[in-house]
Amino acid sequence: MTEREEELRELVEAEVRKNKESVENDPYRLTYHHMPGAGLMNDPNGWIQWNGTYHLFYQWMPFHTGHGAKFWGHRTSRDLIHWTEQKPALTPSEWFDKDGAFSGSAVVSDDQLHLFYTGNIDGDGEPEEEYQCLAVSSDGMTFTKKGVVAERPEGYTSHFRDPKVWHHEGKWYMVVGAQTEARQGQVLLYQSPDLENWEFIGPVAGSFQGPLKAFGYMWECPDFFHLNGRDVLIVSPQGLDPDGMDYANTYQSGFFTGSLDYEAGTFDHGPFKELDRGFEFYAPQTMEDEQGRRLLVGWMGVPDQWEEAHPTVDNHWIHALTLPRELTWRDGQLIQSPVEELQEMRGPVLLHSSITIENDQKAVRGVEGRSIELNLEFEKLGDQFALEFYQYASFSYRNGILTLSRPRLDEHSETEFRRVRLERPLESLRIFADTSSLEIFVNGGEEVFTSRIFPQPEEEHILFTSLGESTFSIEKWNLSGWTLEQG
Repeated sequence: MTEREEELRELVEAEVRKNKESVENDPYRLTYHHMPGAGLMNDPNGWIQWNGTYHLFYQWMPFHTGHGAKFWGHRTSRDLIHWTEQKPALTPSEWFDKDGAFSGSAVVSDDQLHLFYTGNIDGDGEPEEEYQCLAVSSDGMTFTKKGVVAERPEGYTSHFRDPKVWHHEGKWYMVVGAQTEARQGQVLLYQSPDLENWEFIGPVAGSFQGPLKAFGYMWECPDFFHLNGRDVLIVSPQGLDPDGMDYANTYQSGFFTGSLDYEAGTFDHGPFKELDRGFEFYAPQTMEDEQGRRLLVGWMGVPDQWEEAHPTVDNHWIHALTLPRELTWRDGQLIQSPVEELQEMRGPVLLHSSITIENDQKAVRGVEGRSIELNLEFEKLGDQFALEFYQYASFSYRNGILTLSRPRLDEHSETEFRRVRLERPLESLRIFADTSSLEIFVNGGEEVFTSRIFPQPEEEHILFTSLGESTFSIEKWNLSGWTLEQG
């Protein structure tokens, strides 16, 4: 570890200590989601399990609640419930990453953990340059930077970032988000025999590639993997215009499915589908754990989307990460399910069977609280069914359309909406509420709505409304939350 790296880590520790009381006493502090000890948290990075331990790295600006020269924060767990905060894995300490150790991924080779990340050098309102860099560790805690392993190819701007690396049939591959000189977003493919020498293959997907026309001016945070007989490319395109119920956030995150021809470097894929329909979801990353599960974690935020209006800024922190989700296929759809380990947080179950509401709004005895899990199973639905959370957010179903609404964060007198049309009728909802967040899994995870919410801190009521007659059963658990210790 260099003297500059040690100095930066000491500054981070001092900043967290300085803000510890205000962050921990914030009424919107989360109980079972990753949030920063101070400052701003964004993209999950380097998400991997190695020798039984889950390593979750994350983009972190500890010194203020805006973006800037990011660190890689680092947390570890054996069970996804009990976590330890380690020292920052990467700091913006070298010439090639002095203005930020930006997003990337992790792989294991020769019993060493390899972190691939983007080194950022600031320009005048744009990155002056971005490099793909490598750092290596034999213990998963202390990382030695190897420097730049890939520079941007000709024909592309300095928006060139977020490497995701994987192994296939004896070779290593890397996808990187990029922007052409014509200001079109693409994903670039690289190949390597040894993780240090990388050959540029070409654009594998993006605007004016394959079946796509113009599709955003920058593609961030690509992720590529094989799942149940098909190849999947997850990406976060910037610059998509709203289209009906789709693309309602400032920037989007979604996926393509198809088949990658590794020899030709081409990806034959279908249409783009958003991964999450809520207000705050971006830059997801996946990995395959030692059980063979494909697990996803996303950022519970969106860049440039009223970030300064989040009330937690007043207490020197902002943003969080989603719950870990297992990805599977069912009936031709990508399914997202909360990992089963989360059940360890449950207290005793409260069960109500066959509740009927007709043309009325009611509370259900015992169904309240701000750190809870709900499971609703529907037997019959009226013309409209809705849940109201804490006199703040509403989630409703009518004519096959689900709608989540809340006050606009920048203008509380106005209401904003996120919607999706279901491919089949509403059958079930699984809801995780955590002080200032909602994650709603629809029909077993066919659709998901992830959002931050900021109701009055003392408000715990949940109301159920039906126009016409609706009948449903509900299970409710208080959740104990998970632990985060200092390493």
